[in-house]
Amino acid sequence: MGVKVYERILDLFEAEGITTLFGIPDPNFVHLFHLAQERGWTVVAPHHEESAGFMAEAVSRMTGKAAVCIGTLGPGVANLAGAMMCAKVENSPVIFLGGQRSRITEQRVRRGRIQFVKQSGLFEPSVKYAASIEYADQTDEIIREGLRKALSGTPGPVYIEYPSHVIQEELDVPAALPPNRYRLIGQTAGPDLVAEAVALIRAAKQPILLAGHGIHTSRAGQAVRALAEVMACPVIQTSGGTSYIEGLEDRTFPYGFSPSAVEAVVTSDLCLAIGTELGEPVHYGRGRHWVQGEDARRWIMIEQDPTAIGVNRPIDVPLVGDLRAIVPQLTAALKDSPRTPTAELAGWIEQDAARLAELAVSAPSGTSPVHPARLIVEATQAFPPDGIMVRDGGATTIFGWTYSQAKPHDVIWNQNFGHLGTGLPYAVGASVAQGGTRPVMLVTGDSSFQFHIAELETAARLNLPLVCVVAVDYAWGLEVGVYKRTFGQGSLETGVHWSTATRLDQVAEGFGCYGEYVERDEDIAPAIKRAYASGKPGVIHVAVDPKANSEEMPSYDEFRTWYAEGMQ
Repeated sequence: MGVKVYERILDLFEAEGITTLFGIPDPNFVHLFHLAQERGWTVVAPHHEESAGFMAEAVSRMTGKAAVCIGTLGPGVANLAGAMMCAKVENSPVIFLGGQRSRITEQRVRRGRIQFVKQSGLFEPSVKYAASIEYADQTDEIIREGLRKALSGTPGPVYIEYPSHVIQEELDVPAALPPNRYRLIGQTAGPDLVAEAVALIRAAKQPILLAGHGIHTSRAGQAVRALAEVMACPVIQTSGGTSYIEGLEDRTFPYGFSPSAVEAVVTSDLCLAIGTELGEPVHYGRGRHWVQGEDARRWIMIEQDPTAIGVNRPIDVPLVGDLRAIVPQLTAALKDSPRTPTAELAGWIEQDAARLAELAVSAPSGTSPVHPARLIVEATQAFPPDGIMVRDGGATTIFGWTYSQAKPHDVIWNQNFGHLGTGLPYAVGASVAQGGTRPVMLVTGDSSFQFHIAELETAARLNLPLVCVVAVDYAWGLEVGVYKRTFGQGSLETGVHWSTATRLDQVAEGFGCYGEYVERDEDIAPAIKRAYASGKPGVIHVAVDPKANSEEMPSYDEFRTWYAEGMQ
């Protein structure tokens, strides 16, 4: 059966359940976009290719599958670069498709060629796999290899390009295309190691479960919940794994930012690490809060990439494989005689609940502009119970770690790479992944929000249930704080301020969204409610106290310990 290359590309992705596409249509891609729309795909055209990459990454996080975005040759592909690097560091399986000139053009000795650069070699260090479809009959093997690379082992991005003439060529393919399970769900640790891990869990007096980002991107929350329940232990969130698992909200504490988390870590004699690289934000599992009790603490780690185990700290029982296969084995082995919760667990739950309640009261109120701590309290108290939380920004996110009153089951933010500006594209992508059925709240600062502000039009065009709560201090708030700490009060603060005439609510209205300006804390929650009720994406411009935003970031000293260059 003869089909066009662009048709075959869609066939291959559809076989894996991928039916969403992000990108800006280009003459090289119009046939692919047109056919995808005809087939019922969700086709989203943002205003910047980097946004397309971030949107696709959000879809991969919300579905546990690979996601696809496209950039046109030359400048479009160049614009994908930031999202590509981000996906690599965040371990997100995004398929980046790029156009290219023909091989004849590439091989000729010429100057002044239009929209041309040798792209593939530029991106090889930023992806797990880079390839070019030079001939039509390479389509299957290269797309399939890209999917294998993206989803096997530690997930990550791939880059595939095809010259403009190839996408229009025909090739003969089999009539049927069976699904190809690229993620190796059957890959698992051997029974001896599983038994050894179970023995350690049974012997532990104060075990903890260290929950990372991978649990949520693999959509394995309920499997991990079952394990945590038979272990009768607290769940310690890494800074990347801040989604709460439904049913474990009360016993889940953020590492470093909750006294209950710190006490649980210090007193633990066993740590089961799932879905985490044990990176700098958790002090490699051996510095700071882990120092006390290090000699007596045993470690179990579930990790797909065997070369990642033992790099940042020694591991007693390494369980190599997909957590979705290994976690149920541990649960099944422990189910007949589940552990009994310790008295300390109830105390930590009570202590953390009291901490959050006290913060809700103690966050400064009654000021205009609003104190950023109070913004977080008011906004997160108004967070819809079934919503998706998206975070972005520097100072705003730091305030959020301490003062958030919500325990959302889906949180998306850029922790590993620290890439600002991802928030709005992430929010659009996450909403698209859920068919626009769940409310989304983006809590961000004005600096980050303005990176991809044009995507408000995309959100309005798609009529997404998205409300953006923007803390506005007309500055790079975190950087202002750095200037003050480095050079003292009253010093020059070069390059970190802009016009106080900026009105993001009015910008939103210009894009067809709902906009509202707020400068009193009691008006934040009602404004959020009105925004959701409007039936449009909304932007709540909240004027925040710039002095408090730059000088009163809570737990800033804890945050600075993430940068663990001094640890050997």
